[in-house]
Formats: sequence, structure tokens, C-alpha cells
Amino acid sequence: MKHTISVLVTNEFGVLSRISGLFSGRGYNIESLCVAETADPMISRMTIVSVGEKRIIEQILKQLNKLVNVVKVHDLTGEEYLKRELALIKVNATVDNRTEILSIVEIFRAKVVDVGIKSYTVEITGDEGKIEAMIELLRPFGIKEMARTGRIAMGKTTKTK
Repeated sequence: MKHTISVLVTNEFGVLSRISGLFSGRGYNIESLCVAETADPMISRMTIVSVGEKRIIEQILKQLNKLVNVVKVHDLTGEEYLKRELALIKVNATVDNRTEILSIVEIFRAKVVDVGIKSYTVEITGDEGKIEAMIELLRPFGIKEMARTGRIAMGKTTKTK
């Protein structure tokens, strides 16, 4: 099962390698890992996506909680949470296909962030499915280069009556 884990950590040297080591030490791959500062520059949020058996993931979560630099660990799997990815896609753009590419960009509410003589660079944000769908529509034009962030996630605000 795919798990999305949010980990708040102190901004200190070596934290990332210790946390990723917990996964690799058990033979589990991290499919996606995003790390950035929170509103507090002393704290970073790590969003980790990994596939694993529930029992092993629970063991990793317990061991994460024992690390000195870890402030909070939360497995978002099975809960309502917001998730987004960002992709930059450089696609071949000729005189003949520019209009069609721009139509696809508009449909996906993406935007062209760089225009070259023979290419457009498109920025898209959304869930993994939206990004994959756009990539598939742009693929026939020829994708020259692509960079993706991986998933970032945050629990939804609970609604009160």
C-alpha cells in the first residue's frame, strides 16, 4: 500500500540521511521525498511517499518518532489531506503545433513559463493523475526535458459545526 508520511524535523545537518536510512535499512524505497522550511525557519516539513506493508510502515513511524531531530510524524494515509505536485515540462513547439499545445495548457490550467524558438516550457501543479494526463497529451509533440517535485501534502482542516 502507498503511504504518505508528513514529518516535521529540525533544520540540522544529517537529518535527511538518518530518516531516509530508516527506509532503506528495511529494504523500502522512497518513491517521493520533498523537504522545505515551514513558517518557522528552524523547522522543515518532509513529505515521504513509500510503498510498504502496514506493519513495516508502523515500525518505521515508531523509529522516526525516536529520532532526536524529529518534532512530529503523521501518516496521512487513509485520512483526508491536500496533496500537490509541480512539474516543469519542456516540449517541442513548432509553428504547426503551438496552438494545440497552448490549448492543452489552458485545459489543464497550467501556464507557459518560458518560450523558445523551438520549445515551450510548461508549469503545472496538481495531483499525480492530472500531471500524468498532461504529460501523456504532450508526449506526441516530443518532451525534451522534464522535472517533477514529487508529492507535498498537508492534512485538511477539520470542519466544525
